[in-house]
Amino acid sequence: MAISHPVRTVAVGLLGAAAMAFATTTGAAAATSGAPCSASARACVDLSTQQAWLMRNGSVSYGPVPVATGKASAPTAPGTFAVFWKDLHHRSSEFHNAPMPYSVFFNGGDAFHQDSVKVLSNGCVHLTQSAAQTFYNTLHVGDVVQVVR
Repeated sequence: MAISHPVRTVAVGLLGAAAMAFATTTGAAAATSGAPCSASARACVDLSTQQAWLMRNGSVSYGPVPVATGKASAPTAPGTFAVFWKDLHHRSSEFHNAPMPYSVFFNGGDAFHQDSVKVLSNGCVHLTQSAAQTFYNTLHVGDVVQVVR
Protein backbone atom coordinates (compact mmCIF):
# COMPACT_ATOMS: atom_id res chain seq x y z
CA MET A 1 0.00 0.00 0.00
CA ALA A 2 1.42 3.39 -0.90
CA ILE A 3 1.22 6.15 1.64
CA SER A 4 1.50 9.69 0.48
CA HIS A 5 0.78 13.04 1.92
CA PRO A 6 1.81 16.19 0.09
CA VAL A 7 3.30 17.90 3.13
CA ARG A 8 4.39 15.28 5.66
CA THR A 9 5.71 12.37 3.59
CA VAL A 10 9.29 11.33 4.31
CA ALA A 11 10.97 8.78 2.07
CA VAL A 12 13.14 6.02 3.47
CA GLY A 13 16.03 7.17 1.27
CA LEU A 14 19.62 6.44 2.13
CA LEU A 15 19.15 6.79 5.88
CA GLY A 16 16.45 4.10 5.99
CA ALA A 17 18.36 1.85 3.63
CA ALA A 18 21.48 2.20 5.78
CA ALA A 19 19.48 1.34 8.89
CA MET A 20 18.06 -1.75 7.19
CA ALA A 21 21.52 -2.88 6.07
CA PHE A 22 22.90 -2.29 9.55
CA ALA A 23 20.06 -4.25 11.15
CA THR A 24 20.50 -7.25 8.90
CA THR A 25 24.29 -7.41 9.16
CA THR A 26 25.16 -6.41 12.72
CA GLY A 27 22.08 -7.12 14.81
CA ALA A 28 22.18 -10.90 14.85
CA ALA A 29 22.98 -11.16 18.54
CA ALA A 30 19.93 -10.89 20.78
CA ALA A 31 19.81 -8.05 23.23
CA THR A 32 20.59 -9.08 26.79
CA SER A 33 17.89 -6.84 28.22
CA GLY A 34 14.92 -9.20 28.40
CA ALA A 35 13.43 -8.00 25.11
CA PRO A 36 13.50 -10.68 22.38
CA CYS A 37 14.97 -8.45 19.64
CA SER A 38 18.49 -7.90 18.37
CA ALA A 39 20.76 -5.26 19.86
CA SER A 40 20.38 -3.07 16.76
CA ALA A 41 16.60 -2.65 17.27
CA ARG A 42 15.36 0.74 18.48
CA ALA A 43 11.82 -0.62 18.81
CA CYS A 44 10.88 -4.23 19.50
CA VAL A 45 7.49 -5.96 19.16
CA ASP A 46 6.82 -9.52 20.35
CA LEU A 47 3.75 -10.90 18.57
CA SER A 48 3.46 -13.91 20.88
CA THR A 49 3.31 -11.90 24.11
CA GLN A 50 1.67 -8.77 22.65
CA GLN A 51 4.32 -6.52 24.17
CA ALA A 52 6.63 -3.81 22.85
CA TRP A 53 9.80 -2.09 24.03
CA LEU A 54 11.98 0.84 23.10
CA MET A 55 15.67 0.01 23.07
CA ARG A 56 18.95 1.89 23.13
CA ASN A 57 22.27 0.15 22.46
CA GLY A 58 20.76 -3.27 23.14
CA SER A 59 19.15 -2.32 26.45
CA VAL A 60 15.51 -1.61 27.21
CA SER A 61 14.86 2.12 27.65
CA TYR A 62 11.05 1.81 27.91
CA GLY A 63 8.66 -1.08 28.38
CA PRO A 64 7.44 -3.64 28.10
CA VAL A 65 4.07 -2.10 27.24
CA PRO A 66 0.93 -3.96 26.13
CA VAL A 67 0.05 -3.83 22.43
CA ALA A 68 -2.59 -5.21 20.08
CA THR A 69 -1.24 -6.36 16.73
CA GLY A 70 -2.87 -7.66 13.55
CA LYS A 71 -5.77 -10.07 13.48
CA ALA A 72 -5.51 -13.37 11.59
CA SER A 73 -6.96 -11.87 8.39
CA ALA A 74 -4.52 -8.91 8.50
CA PRO A 75 -1.48 -9.96 10.54
CA THR A 76 1.43 -7.77 11.56
CA ALA A 77 4.39 -9.07 9.58
CA PRO A 78 7.46 -10.23 11.49
CA GLY A 79 10.79 -8.89 10.30
CA THR A 80 13.25 -6.03 10.54
CA PHE A 81 12.12 -2.67 9.21
CA ALA A 82 13.00 1.01 9.43
CA VAL A 83 10.82 3.95 10.46
CA PHE A 84 10.08 5.86 7.26
CA TRP A 85 7.35 8.35 8.21
CA LYS A 86 5.76 9.92 11.28
CA ASP A 87 2.45 11.78 11.47
CA LEU A 88 1.20 13.21 14.77
CA HIS A 89 -2.44 13.58 13.63
CA HIS A 90 -2.73 10.84 10.99
CA ARG A 91 -6.13 9.77 9.70
CA SER A 92 -6.52 6.52 7.79
CA SER A 93 -7.29 6.84 4.10
CA GLU A 94 -8.05 3.10 4.07
CA PHE A 95 -10.39 2.90 7.09
CA HIS A 96 -12.96 5.69 6.76
CA ASN A 97 -10.74 8.54 7.96
CA ALA A 98 -10.22 6.79 11.33
CA PRO A 99 -7.89 8.70 13.65
CA MET A 100 -4.45 7.16 14.19
CA PRO A 101 -2.74 9.63 16.55
CA TYR A 102 1.02 9.44 17.10
CA SER A 103 1.59 7.30 13.97
CA VAL A 104 5.10 5.97 13.37
CA PHE A 105 5.12 4.01 10.07
CA PHE A 106 7.66 1.21 9.67
CA ASN A 107 6.30 -1.31 7.11
CA GLY A 108 4.09 0.00 4.32
CA GLY A 109 0.80 0.91 6.00
CA ASP A 110 1.80 -0.66 9.35
CA ALA A 111 2.48 1.79 12.15
CA PHE A 112 2.71 2.16 15.87
CA HIS A 113 -0.22 4.39 16.90
CA GLN A 114 -2.68 5.11 19.67
CA ASP A 115 -5.70 2.81 19.74
CA SER A 116 -7.24 0.18 21.96
CA VAL A 117 -4.83 -2.51 23.13
CA LYS A 118 -7.85 -4.79 23.60
CA VAL A 119 -8.84 -4.76 19.89
CA LEU A 120 -6.69 -6.49 17.26
CA SER A 121 -5.58 -4.29 14.37
CA ASN A 122 -5.38 -4.56 10.60
CA GLY A 123 -1.58 -4.94 10.82
CA CYS A 124 -0.67 -1.92 12.92
CA VAL A 125 0.64 -2.00 16.48
CA HIS A 126 -1.91 -0.42 18.81
CA LEU A 127 -0.51 1.34 21.88
CA THR A 128 -2.09 3.15 24.82
CA GLN A 129 -2.05 6.95 24.58
CA SER A 130 0.92 7.27 26.93
CA ALA A 131 2.94 4.59 25.14
CA ALA A 132 2.04 5.98 21.70
CA GLN A 133 3.27 9.43 22.76
CA THR A 134 6.54 7.93 24.02
CA PHE A 135 7.11 5.87 20.86
CA TYR A 136 6.29 8.91 18.69
CA ASN A 137 8.63 11.21 20.64
CA THR A 138 11.47 8.65 20.78
CA LEU A 139 11.54 7.06 17.33
CA HIS A 140 13.00 8.85 14.31
CA VAL A 141 13.04 8.19 10.58
CA GLY A 142 15.63 5.48 9.94
CA ASP A 143 15.36 3.82 13.36
CA VAL A 144 15.25 0.02 13.28
CA VAL A 145 11.98 -1.70 14.23
CA GLN A 146 12.03 -5.45 14.78
CA VAL A 147 8.88 -7.56 14.99
CA VAL A 148 9.34 -11.13 16.27
CA ARG A 149 7.00 -14.11 16.80
